[in-house]
Amino acid sequence: MRILMLAQFYPPIFGGEERHVKNLSAHLAARGHHVSVATILHKGMQPFELDGSVRVHRIRSTMQRAKFLFSEEVRFHAPSFPDPELTSALEEIIKQEQPDVIHAHNWLIYSFLPLKPHANAKLVLTVHDHSLICPKKKLIYGDSHCTGPGPIKCIGCAGEHYGLVKGAPVLLTNKVMQVWERKSVDMFVPVSTAVGEDNRLMKAGKPAHGLPVRVIPNFVPDSVGQINPVPHPKTAELPQGDFILFVGAFGRYKGVDVLVEAHKKLKNAPPLVIIGYKTQEYPVQTENFPPNVIVLQDWPHEAVMQAWARCQFGVVPSVWSDPCPTTAMEGMACSKAIVACRMGGLTDIVAHNETGLLVPPSDVDALAAAMQQLVDDPALRARMGAAGQRKLVEFQASTVVGQIETLYHDLVCGVAGAHTTMESGASSHIAPEIHHATQSSA
Repeated sequence: MRILMLAQFYPPIFGGEERHVKNLSAHLAARGHHVSVATILHKGMQPFELDGSVRVHRIRSTMQRAKFLFSEEVRFHAPSFPDPELTSALEEIIKQEQPDVIHAHNWLIYSFLPLKPHANAKLVLTVHDHSLICPKKKLIYGDSHCTGPGPIKCIGCAGEHYGLVKGAPVLLTNKVMQVWERKSVDMFVPVSTAVGEDNRLMKAGKPAHGLPVRVIPNFVPDSVGQINPVPHPKTAELPQGDFILFVGAFGRYKGVDVLVEAHKKLKNAPPLVIIGYKTQEYPVQTENFPPNVIVLQDWPHEAVMQAWARCQFGVVPSVWSDPCPTTAMEGMACSKAIVACRMGGLTDIVAHNETGLLVPPSDVDALAAAMQQLVDDPALRARMGAAGQRKLVEFQASTVVGQIETLYHDLVCGVAGAHTTMESGASSHIAPEIHHATQSSA
């Protein structure tokens, strides 16, 4: 099968979404598919290159010529409307690659939509965030979870995020394009039940408004739990004994400040280790943390995984609708119990009282109580950690890439039921028939 990925960024520009597109493309190519990627050209990069056997086309946008519109030159985002040069370049790439499936991952899809009627390819959109309903893409209002859009609220919020000049146009064009998008996409693929519901693609775990929806999560490599036995130099900064671990951005939306307050309430608690990176969005001043909170910044992934292997248990206290945080999966791969907030994609990943404990978001006392329970009960930690490692198979590449392959096959071959995501009676977790979809390669 011939597959064309649409992604505004691609490595060497890295982030969770970019890593996902790269890994998915590589896995599909390894399974015998012809895979190409269309992405925006950035300084110092070549218009075409081979990434292994994946063909990468880098194309220039009209909008990036107006550099004053972008806050950073290292990331020229796809606009919230069709960009003339992007659309023209995509037309040429489609003629060259002749894809059976065009798989979009962000607003670059808007520059493809004018071509959809003549592309002779099925259109899949993986929904990694809240961009179908929120121009900021994070569904955060102020510094907490947004309950939903409203005209005055959204105008003010978009203006604050993008600036007064860009805010209103981004909001308006995104709303207009959503109507076009919902009529054109052959399958929406939210990365969690919460993402589907937050973007109003789903309601009560089922597709809404007759939309074609199938929940397929992000994935981690099958080998993610295979820890390098040689200690990374960075791990010398870890405590010698037990510690509790958080991995993620140093932002309030990640619940870092809530976690620190909960940790203060613990009795006989080991140190709290926070590994991550600074963020300009809702930053937390880590310099003011207590002495038994150890902040480690910008660690390589190998060192982070060694920290997971050594910790007592992990905490993922996000207070926003975190779409599908792979950090919880990485902790499970290392047989660690996870304490998480009952919000966003975490409810698909962490099974309460089985692989970890779920608590209400922003509830310091509830978070402290759950952490204290695991601090006090080594047997419970071990039991939950083992269950988490077993559950991880649902989020491994060998499982998830097979589900995406099956989706492509169903769409291209017109399989009945291709537009159905969950059976009636399914829980809030991802539907079993999605988890165990038969692997196929066209």
